[in-house]
Amino acid sequence: MFQQLAPVTRILIIANVLVYVLQNVIGTPMVVGFALWPLSPGLFTDAPTFQVWQLVTYGFMHDTSNLAHIFFNMFALYMFGSEIERLLGARRYVVYYFVCVVGAAVAQLLVMQWMGGDPYPTVGASGGVFGLLLAFGMAYPHRKLMLLFPPIPMPAWLFVSLYGILELVLGVTGTQQGVAHFAHLGGMAAGFFLLQAWRRRRR
Repeated sequence: MFQQLAPVTRILIIANVLVYVLQNVIGTPMVVGFALWPLSPGLFTDAPTFQVWQLVTYGFMHDTSNLAHIFFNMFALYMFGSEIERLLGARRYVVYYFVCVVGAAVAQLLVMQWMGGDPYPTVGASGGVFGLLLAFGMAYPHRKLMLLFPPIPMPAWLFVSLYGILELVLGVTGTQQGVAHFAHLGGMAAGFFLLQAWRRRRR
């Protein structure tokens, strides 16, 4: 079944898993160097600092204390990645995925800068995954998707819309602390604008 994945999607999943293994072996230095840190540490002068490569590297890292974090991200990448890769083609798919990852990082940096507080690292492939989810909903709006809890089928456009609204509500209300809701929205927004730009260019 894994061999049936489109090639770039397969590479992304393998890369995420390998980095997760490295995180468990190396530990803190990986987080210090490659997680996404705030632009300014504020009063915490000994906190790790932002580096430009973190805009991408954070998207291959996950919370090693929470196996569900990488599992659900890789499951979503497995479910939606190949379809979008075949739709866009490998080259555009790579561009799209990393634009979503970087867009999510920028959104998270802006929110962290605005909110202040203790500097904390952001990790996870969710920015790219949420971009793929948006692309799937736009490309196949009437394809049925099944919620996990509760198991209710619904068209992809509705699933994506509700998920986006939920992320916005959770982000604004500060619910589910430790989850980068605005990064998820940033990934979706970056994906939307890129798809619109490609659509206009095609016309």
